[in-house]
Amino acid sequence: MKSAPHFSLRPRSATPTTVLAVAALIAAGTLAVGLNTPARAATCNGYVGLTFDDGPSGNTPALLNALKQNGLRATTFNEGQYAATYPAQVRAEVAAGMWVGNHSYTHPHLTQQTQATIDSEISRTQQAVAAAGGGTPRLFRPPYGETNATVKAVEAKYGLKEIIWDVDSQDWNGATTDAIVAAAARLTTGQIILMHDWPANTVAAIPRIAQGLAARGLCAGMISPQTGRAVAPG
Repeated sequence: MKSAPHFSLRPRSATPTTVLAVAALIAAGTLAVGLNTPARAATCNGYVGLTFDDGPSGNTPALLNALKQNGLRATTFNEGQYAATYPAQVRAEVAAGMWVGNHSYTHPHLTQQTQATIDSEISRTQQAVAAAGGGTPRLFRPPYGETNATVKAVEAKYGLKEIIWDVDSQDWNGATTDAIVAAAARLTTGQIILMHDWPANTVAAIPRIAQGLAARGLCAGMISPQTGRAVAPG
C-alpha cells in the first residue's frame, strides 16, 4: 500500500504560531498525519458490499489485517464446519468490524439436496456461528450461488436474506491480483462483489481495492437484511 505523503510538523518557514496551530489541529483530530493512512473517500457518495466466502481459516488473520489497515469493512460468509473449527477467527471477524453471514455447513450443492438436508445445513451453521461468538446470521449465501424455491423456503424459516452477487472476482478460479482489482472497479452503488477468504491474490488486492473505491467516492458498507443491497453501516 502506498504511504500517505509525509507531513513535516515544522516547515522551514513556519513561525512558532503556525507550529502551535498545526499541533492544535492534530490534537483535535482535525488534521491527520503520519504514514500508512488508509485510503478512504472524503465523503461516501455510495456504498458497495465486499464479501468473502468459505472462512474462517488459517488465512483469516491476514485477510482481516489487510481490511483493517485499509479502513474497510466486509461481510464474511462462513461455513459452519469452519466456524466450529476456528471459533477464535469468528470472534476476530466481529472484533475487526465485519458482519458474519451463513454459507451452509459443508458447502454442498443445495439444489440437489432434500429439504431436511438443506434445513440441517442452514440451521447447524446458524448455531455454529452463534456459538463461536459471531452472533446469529441474518444473511445467507447459498454455495455456488445455486438456489431454488426449497432453499428459499428454508432461508425464510430462519429469517435469512439470500445474498448472491453482482460482480464475481473470479479469485476462486485463479484470478490474478490485477484481475481482482479490475473486478472491484466495476462495482457501482449498492452492488456486491464475490471474493473468498483463502486466495493470497485477494489479500494482495485489498489495498488497491480500497484506493480505487476512495477515488470514486465509494465506501465499503453493510448488506441490508431487508433489501440485500449495500448500504451505510447501521
